[in-house]
Amino acid sequence: MRRLPPDHYISGIRAGDRLVLSRAITLVESQLESDQELALAVLEQVLPQTGRSVRIGITGVPGVGKSTFIEAFGKHLTKSGKKVAVLAIDPTSQRSHGSILGDKTRMETLSTDPLAYIRPSPSGGSLGGVANKTRETMLLCEAAGFEVVLIETVGVGQSETLVYGMVDFFLLLMLAGAGDELQGMKRGIMELADAIAITKADGENATAAERARLEYQNALHLFPPAPTNWAPPVLTCSALQQRGISELWQIISEHQQLGLQSGFRDRNRQQQNLDWLHSTIRQRLESRFYNPPDRREKLVQIEDAVRKGEMLPLQGAQHLLASF
Repeated sequence: MRRLPPDHYISGIRAGDRLVLSRAITLVESQLESDQELALAVLEQVLPQTGRSVRIGITGVPGVGKSTFIEAFGKHLTKSGKKVAVLAIDPTSQRSHGSILGDKTRMETLSTDPLAYIRPSPSGGSLGGVANKTRETMLLCEAAGFEVVLIETVGVGQSETLVYGMVDFFLLLMLAGAGDELQGMKRGIMELADAIAITKADGENATAAERARLEYQNALHLFPPAPTNWAPPVLTCSALQQRGISELWQIISEHQQLGLQSGFRDRNRQQQNLDWLHSTIRQRLESRFYNPPDRREKLVQIEDAVRKGEMLPLQGAQHLLASF
């Protein structure tokens, strides 16, 4: 891709030009050092225009209907005139080193909305790398004027914690009667949730969804209170019937107002920036450690010795670190 001059990226992003925004995000995702330098220069210039959106993380068990929900929620926001960006962190894409575009094709209505912008995550050498690219993409979207940024986790596990570490509001989508095998991750994630929505609460499933709502509401009382004393609500919703969608946005708005009044939102974002700093340092150090060809060769030799029991792992690490 031919690179644009820095001023073109900056002016295009500030003007809300989708094409320039997409090209800037591609620049951010690039592994080329020259592209990274240009991306950093662009980010530095648009930084004053960032930070004004509501950052919402959305996660849920497999089959919960995240894409259907996000499309319904996004359309509700665009109908009220808000500009919405949807970003997806997809750790599974690292296997093929390519982004999974499934979510964009599943959100057909939202993807054609002039007030919406959908961008799948890049793949990366590590999940943390993917998360950092998502942070940078989020800043570019904010600079382009998007008022709500929805960050979706496609996988389950560590990606939830990473998304929680970059948003203002963390929404957990759950199913009624999904079974413990699907919900093994729920306790740790429930402790992070600012709200829980029981999806697909329509038709024959409506009664089970209401029962699940009460169960989760009772379970949340067992967790320690949030720093803001925010009590995470549990609600039922149906993307197909558009039920619970406007109520959820009202809940998020109340949470944001509370966070702004108490100063928690700003303190939280400051801590998130510090975490991003340390995460980047760790990734850069790891990259510089493993990349030199002579060290990679030495690593193979030491791995072989450790595998055969001829050398302690501690000794091997010491030898490698001494050459760093």
